[in-house]
Amino acid sequence: MSEAEAGGARKERLRLWLCLLRTTRFVENALREEMRLAYGHTLPRFDVLASLDRCQEGLQMSELSQQLMVSNGNVTGIVERLVQDGLVERAAVAHDKRATLVRLTAVGRQEFAEMAAAHEGWVNGLLASITPEDAALVSGRLKDIRNQGDGS
Repeated sequence: MSEAEAGGARKERLRLWLCLLRTTRFVENALREEMRLAYGHTLPRFDVLASLDRCQEGLQMSELSQQLMVSNGNVTGIVERLVQDGLVERAAVAHDKRATLVRLTAVGRQEFAEMAAAHEGWVNGLLASITPEDAALVSGRLKDIRNQGDGS
């Protein structure tokens, strides 16, 4: 590849990065607004509920923070509000008096299921112009990029 072609490839990849960033922000903002209007929830609250839904037995606060890649302080405030709303409950961890287990309540599980279905519909609507085949191709390419960072 010539130096001019390499420079063109670098510029095109930079354009792609900027396009991915703008598109991610657009989709995230649209989802944030839909979630707020339909359920009065934020995306971080939805993310906490989703993590807890995937782990039926519950998660310790530190595990929840790790999964969401945010600080314990951020998760604590969100969990507190979800407890107040009756969607999440806290339980003591038998072998560690300092740890707290967090899990969905029955009401939380039911409300999350409804929200998750709506969320899936909103994402589908926002990405409707992409065929399933193209979606699979792009997802695969993006995973390839992430795998470079894993040393794989």
